Amino acid sequence: MKAFVTGGTGFVGAHLVRALLERGGEVGCLVRSPAKAQALGWRNVRIVRGDLDDARALAEGCAGADVVFHVAGRISARDLREFMEANRDGTANVLEAASLQPPQRFVLVSSLAAGGPTTPGQPIDEARRPAPVTPYGQSKLAAEILVRAMPFPWTIVRPPTVYGEWDREVLKVFKLARRGLVPVFGDGSQELSVIYAGDLAGALVAAATSPGAARKVYYAAHPAVTTSRELVRAVGRAVGREPRIVPLPAPVARAMLWAIGSLAHLAGRATVLSADKADEFLAPAWTCRSDALMRDTGWRAATDLDAGLRRTAEWYRAEGWL
Repeated sequence: MKAFVTGGTGFVGAHLVRALLERGGEVGCLVRSPAKAQALGWRNVRIVRGDLDDARALAEGCAGADVVFHVAGRISARDLREFMEANRDGTANVLEAASLQPPQRFVLVSSLAAGGPTTPGQPIDEARRPAPVTPYGQSKLAAEILVRAMPFPWTIVRPPTVYGEWDREVLKVFKLARRGLVPVFGDGSQELSVIYAGDLAGALVAAATSPGAARKVYYAAHPAVTTSRELVRAVGRAVGREPRIVPLPAPVARAMLWAIGSLAHLAGRATVLSADKADEFLAPAWTCRSDALMRDTGWRAATDLDAGLRRTAEWYRAEGWL
């Protein structure tokens, strides 16, 4: 397989590039910082310097690719406009470049956020109509709509919470757990689907190479559902601590998110902690089913939560992140 990856130096992208190289594929990556790519220790990866606004770089990267994996995007922004510019318009730019020499498959990494929150005990599947509740989720759904309009084969994968090596977001929970005190939104009962990044990389490759996955939208998650409270406890086990969990009631959480988001806005910075994320953080459940992906591709999420978090903690320590 000859693949082109956007966002290859990011968290999920790094796992995907590693999976592709292990399969013996030819890999090209859109990279803003060659130094960051070099730090990942890649060998035999074709580096295309540029970003999602660089039509020349995108055309160069997509040229001759069997599969284009669009992983790049923003998870934090100051407002809906910034999310749309990165996640919707950036996707449009990649699609335009891919259209010059249509690939055998275009794979978009979307998000459970595009599907929306769920009801406890009722993980959603692809049959439920998307109902995003945040600007981030709305921008990812907007990107999906563009992809679905393409004449060439495509596959969309919506992961839930992703964790693993190279991730700096869940790293914050590891650091808090090591210190022994972790706040959780609500009472800690929020149900969550999760997936280890290495398993997600496998899902993306399976989606790209399975004929039956063309023109399909899939959720990709480990079948075991956890809760925000149990996730914190599992992180604690991974770092050898039993952290105290501090519930944040909805009024307190909303006030805190508003304050953090307002300060970030005044400073001109983007943050994942903002008032428009309250409905996400306080939703009763974010869970999904991967039955369709497993049926159509034979893929399975092989890494359970404890094993994945232990592996992640070991990597954080080895890299000096924790």
